[in-house]
Amino acid sequence: MRLKLERPIAFFDLETTGVRIGADRIVQIGVVVLHADGSRTTWKSLVHPGIPIPPEATAIHRITDADVAGAPALDDLADELLERLAGCDLGGFNCLRFDVPMLAEELHRVGRSWDTSALRIVDVQRIFHKMEPRDLSAAVRYYLGGELIGAHDALADVEATADVLLAQLERYPDLPADVDQLGEFSGDRDRSPDPAGKLAFDASGNICLSFGKYRGWPLEQVGRNDPGYLQWLLTKAELPGSTLAVMKGALADIQA
Repeated sequence: MRLKLERPIAFFDLETTGVRIGADRIVQIGVVVLHADGSRTTWKSLVHPGIPIPPEATAIHRITDADVAGAPALDDLADELLERLAGCDLGGFNCLRFDVPMLAEELHRVGRSWDTSALRIVDVQRIFHKMEPRDLSAAVRYYLGGELIGAHDALADVEATADVLLAQLERYPDLPADVDQLGEFSGDRDRSPDPAGKLAFDASGNICLSFGKYRGWPLEQVGRNDPGYLQWLLTKAELPGSTLAVMKGALADIQA
């Protein structure tokens, strides 16, 4: 295995009721952990979302309300999941844009803290799109010489994702083999300060709004210019809970 690991890397994939972070819920989680010795451990579970699964979501992943009727809620799975991810860097397919922020928001909703700021994140989709702009099924055909069996099953997708990365490393000798540089190549340091991407860093490292009439303004400047608007954001706007937590923490640091 050409992949160089200083610590394990956990690839994970979510199947959900939709793509709205803060509103939609997880219905299945799959995890594959690659270890330094080349071995891997796998785990997956259905998750009761607490809301009906829309037909358009079922049409994609084929998971129905009946399938999750007896499944545990995320609150019941969270501790085991976090234990499996502990000490690992992260990997996935489109995980920087969707899976990482979605899981972070959902864990926050059930009262769990999941800080990924010190982790490297390898997004296999971004590597693939830089090298061969296509989707996961095409990646499996291109790099593995076969068809993706069981697409949109969380474990099948994440198994394929891990295997695609290993094949990418064999195909591209110039591609870095350590997770730190692969995360850099994936652009994982361009993340927003909050999982849902409602905030951004400016050139000076200040936390700014990335939406609305004060898009690009630091929170402190918004507060000075229009304190009523900032108060509305913090108390009445329908922002994800994890976004509000980052905003309140940043404002507390400014006022300290």
